[in-house]
Amino acid sequence: MSHDDVLFGYRLQLFDLAGRTSVSHACRTFGVHRSTYYRWKAQVDRHGLEVLRLRERRRPKMPNQLPAMVEERVLAFAIAHPGLRPRRIVSELRREKWGGIVVSPNGVWRCLRRHGLNTRAKRLSLVAGYHAPTSRRRSR
Repeated sequence: MSHDDVLFGYRLQLFDLAGRTSVSHACRTFGVHRSTYYRWKAQVDRHGLEVLRLRERRRPKMPNQLPAMVEERVLAFAIAHPGLRPRRIVSELRREKWGGIVVSPNGVWRCLRRHGLNTRAKRLSLVAGYHAPTSRRRSR
């Protein structure tokens, strides 16, 4: 039994209890706001009990996220030059030699963060083939 089936059964029990007692008592018992119950009730009356099942949602598409091709180029350049900061990566990618890609330093940083490469140490450790320590050790 999946999590979706459990929620569907929970909602069915809410409607069953609301039919046997009062809506206020059922909502209080199940911890559902009355306005949510009445919104669900309107949908159930219109479309049937299957409306109470969870719907599959598609992944949101962020309007300001970098295109996949630009993101791949940023990652490739950052791995090839692990010591450079996002601002320097931007200035290099804008050159014709690298394709004239226009992206902001913050966009580069977010792209690197999404892939776990937002710090110089992480990029260098990826290139070197080991996991960098999380904290710096002080030399005495």
